[in-house]
Amino acid sequence: MRYLGATAAAGVALSACHSEVMDSAVPRGAGRAAAIGEVVDLGDLQTNDVAILNYAYALEQLEAAFYVQVMMTPYSGITDAERIILKDIRDHEVGHRELFRTALGGAAIPDLTPDFSTINFSSRDAVLSVAKTYENVGVSAYNGAGKFIKSADYLTLAGKIVSVEARHAAVIAALIDPNSVSFAGMPEVDDTTGLDKVRSFREVLTIVAPFLKQKFNFNAA
Repeated sequence: MRYLGATAAAGVALSACHSEVMDSAVPRGAGRAAAIGEVVDLGDLQTNDVAILNYAYALEQLEAAFYVQVMMTPYSGITDAERIILKDIRDHEVGHRELFRTALGGAAIPDLTPDFSTINFSSRDAVLSVAKTYENVGVSAYNGAGKFIKSADYLTLAGKIVSVEARHAAVIAALIDPNSVSFAGMPEVDDTTGLDKVRSFREVLTIVAPFLKQKFNFNAA
């Protein structure tokens, strides 16, 4: 609860400091659930900070919903250590989701509906495989969006979140393949440069599309 309180306070501060960018051109959807099959308009992801925040908010909604479900229906054979790790990740993702919800205020996109019909939540391999996908995609999404963020405060926020997502990716990789270099190895981290993968807005939204019951309209490469 302390973590959630801190992130909510940060969201209020960001919203207050940058309310001027919450312009009328950004579609409002806050406070309602998107209809199944609804096309959610993210706006221009290459020029509008609010659009990028909503992009991140969409990803955090998906991740939070996934880990909430994981903890509600733990997979067979889950260990105490794994339960603690996944609970911590759940709390982080819920905190990220609520931070964006608060920061965006009336400019937030609607609540999205996850589609987890292809995930076997009783299987450790299935759950950790999806977790690995979500975390690595999350890291690469923030990496790809960073160069388009104009506000220094928003860029700082993104940096603080992507570092946590990278920690999640590393621990999930270690659970899948312990005592290996997979926690920071190819293909997500380039062995030569030591730099993490960057994915475009379109690449990220294409990967997560099967896990959501809404579609997105956006302007970006």
